[in-house]
Amino acid sequence: MQRSLYILLFVTLLFCYSGHAQMRSDNRRAQAAFEKAGNQLRNYQYDLAIASLESAIALDTGFAAAYQQLGDIYRRQQNYGKATSQYAQVVQLDPTLTTLTWFGLGESLLYTGRYQEALPVLRRYLSTPGLDAAGKQLTTKYIADCEFSLAALKQPQPFHPHNPGPTINSPYDEYFPRLTADYRNIIFTRKENNQENFYESTQDSSGVWQTALLLQGDINSELYNEGAHCISPDGKYLFFTGCNRPEGLGSCDIYVSRREGGRWGAPYNLGAPINSSGWEAQPALAADGRTLYFVSNRRGGQGGYDIWKSELQGSGQWGAPVNLGPAVNTSYDESSPYIHADNRTLYFASNGWPGFGDKDIFRSQLDSADKWGEPTNLGYPINDHHEQSALTVSMNGKQAFFSTRRDDAVGGLDIYSFDLPQTIRPHPVAYLKGIIVDAESELPVQANVIVTDMLANEAVYNEQADYEDGTFLAPLPFGKTYALHIKQPGYLFFSENYPLDDRTKINDAYEIRIALSRIKVGSTGTLNNVFFDIDRYELLPKSKIDLDNLVEFLNLNKTVRVEIGGHTDNTGREAHNQILSENRAKAVHDYLLHAGIAAARLTYKGYGPSQPLATNETDEGRQLNRRTDFKIIK
Repeated sequence: MQRSLYILLFVTLLFCYSGHAQMRSDNRRAQAAFEKAGNQLRNYQYDLAIASLESAIALDTGFAAAYQQLGDIYRRQQNYGKATSQYAQVVQLDPTLTTLTWFGLGESLLYTGRYQEALPVLRRYLSTPGLDAAGKQLTTKYIADCEFSLAALKQPQPFHPHNPGPTINSPYDEYFPRLTADYRNIIFTRKENNQENFYESTQDSSGVWQTALLLQGDINSELYNEGAHCISPDGKYLFFTGCNRPEGLGSCDIYVSRREGGRWGAPYNLGAPINSSGWEAQPALAADGRTLYFVSNRRGGQGGYDIWKSELQGSGQWGAPVNLGPAVNTSYDESSPYIHADNRTLYFASNGWPGFGDKDIFRSQLDSADKWGEPTNLGYPINDHHEQSALTVSMNGKQAFFSTRRDDAVGGLDIYSFDLPQTIRPHPVAYLKGIIVDAESELPVQANVIVTDMLANEAVYNEQADYEDGTFLAPLPFGKTYALHIKQPGYLFFSENYPLDDRTKINDAYEIRIALSRIKVGSTGTLNNVFFDIDRYELLPKSKIDLDNLVEFLNLNKTVRVEIGGHTDNTGREAHNQILSENRAKAVHDYLLHAGIAAARLTYKGYGPSQPLATNETDEGRQLNRRTDFKIIK
């Protein structure tokens, strides 16, 4: 923002100073065309002004002021290649015309990636007597950009971008790619005839992207633009930017829409304190759904557009936004935040940190004290002198998507994927994707899905499965063990555990099908999160999560009577295993008694190795056979 305001001041001054003798041409027709261009510029008729200035130059090839003004227009339009050639003519014809020529030339060289040429030009401008503070700050930053770029070009990152082709990209601009955690659905913004709308593409079983279609439901509108969005890992919530809407608090606000089945519901304005009378946009939701990052120009920031965050409160309301501070934000512009599912790695765009010109993509990570580290430029050629923005990274940290302009584009801004270099990857995160059905009818069940960090005994995911197909998707950051519980009135609850603390023995994707059994005599549920030490029957503390869920189940279903069953594999003596299984079943039974469940509703039995679920010839089979379950007996 600061840069653009400063450039606007420069351009305004150049358009207005007509009293200088060298602003005139001895050719009256050329001078008339130049003055005509000035009037057109005051009316913002840039294309007409360009034509008038080209006529002036054709009539007087030595008309330095016409070249200067033409260069200013091209620079304002961000056509830096053409601006460079015009400024070069000014320097050749009359280098004393104005010191601002050196700034315009230096900036245009920087923004076309000609860093070695830009350095002496910018340094010359920096030595201008009486240069104001804003000019010194911006020019010093540009010099730092050139020096950084020249060094970074010598250490290129591996980079092989892939264009997915016309199923996603079109002759129009596509940008802000956001993907579900399993990377099978991509939602992006397409700008067609100056109208922004959301499109979605899905991967088929062979990994090929299908033709993108408009999102179905009430989220896209004919009157307003929709864009700059993020999607929750499970694909159920879409947070996005809406501007100039009648219910808005400021020029642009953040909205949310929920997917029900295959359709998106009417957008809901998040309201204060996230939205304000200023400009709020480009939301990024943390994987746990509890932190929302976004961009705003509200007061209290570092300058320009900054990245802020808001925490979800116990009341269900969003808390007062907090600026990420000078560790991330600069006095220039930061944008397009993307918080990886590890909740510790932030990718964002900035023109304030040293880069290759315009906006580059950076990475910052939280340290052990939850402080943001100094941002790292993703390097060349991921970043270059063009504008980069809106990076998305896969859960496992290996692949990224972003939008950029390249020679192999289908048209305009296209979406590309590429393998992210190891040095700039986030911490890897796995995901759990499931489908819940009735065990008898096999119809989908919209059950409650809870994933709990077993060490902290804290829920990291708590959502209902999709009512249409019974699916859910939950992120699982590495380094912890998780308990999964599925609950639905009228059914036995389901439990499972996922130990992700040993990276040598884990996957980065788990896909399961869960058949819930209805509550009836003979139905059996396994307590997969009840643990004992080897050859012991004392309950380990991490068993509490499953046992408390069983207590809750019995309190909700007060007519149910259950038998707790203990089971072992066939390792060791059968008599010993029989006693061990009885003692383990009794330990669970006693826990339930202590929790207030009436003794008349409980019984227990040890089965030893007599009822295996799998072969005892493998480690995996023996592990399945060592279990504690509960059976409805009345």
